Amino acid sequence: MLKVKLSDLMGKHKLTIAKVSELTSLSRPTISALYHEKVSRIDFETVIKLCKLFNCTVGDLIEYVPDSTED
Repeated sequence: MLKVKLSDLMGKHKLTIAKVSELTSLSRPTISALYHEKVSRIDFETVIKLCKLFNCTVGDLIEYVPDSTED
């Protein structure tokens, strides 16, 4: 499973969904869905904009967490 760590980054930088939307030109529903981890896919452009905003790597934004049922 993939974990989107946008809420952690936003908390660290004290940014709201509205402010992230304003700074990245991404829609509020997109930011909200990522914040609440309610997404099944994410565009590269979205990842790039968020990584630029937070000056982070993809690994800082998205983390792979193995399922407990995997070997």
